[in-house]
Amino acid sequence: MKILITYSSQTGNTQKIAKSIHSAIPEADILSVSEIINLDYDLIFIGGWIDRATFDETTLTLAKQIFDKNVAYFFTLGAYPDSDHAKDCINNIKNLLKENNNHVIGGYFCQGAIAPKLIAWFSTLTSDHKMAPSEERIKRWEDAKSHPNKEDLKKSKEFALSILNKLNQNK
Repeated sequence: MKILITYSSQTGNTQKIAKSIHSAIPEADILSVSEIINLDYDLIFIGGWIDRATFDETTLTLAKQIFDKNVAYFFTLGAYPDSDHAKDCINNIKNLLKENNNHVIGGYFCQGAIAPKLIAWFSTLTSDHKMAPSEERIKRWEDAKSHPNKEDLKKSKEFALSILNKLNQNK
């Protein structure tokens, strides 16, 4: 089976997850989204960072070019994994991939550090803006700095192997 792990990473978080997945499936090709030449694979792991409750623009563009494939997605986000925002991201990404008749086998995500320039921009917002810094938001930003951690990476490896198991069971 020909497997691709592809990702876009702004801060290095999603790249860490991609490399962790690759360590579980070393026979897979691992390429950044910008290095993709073709999509001639039996299974594609596609990963990105989150922007406006979906993949970042680079990953989004690639995702729209994947048709009739077995796919698994992964992403990192600054929000807590049990948040409504994370649930929206899951739904948006799954629906995006399903639009092109892909078989979405599963997904993995974890919290990841937020880009410092984004935090700097948030800090310029007035207090009445919905994205302005608040005590809760600043705590979440600090919490996100410690991710992906060892447990997140361990879970990403387990995710990768579970995807292969699901595919093998469906043969």
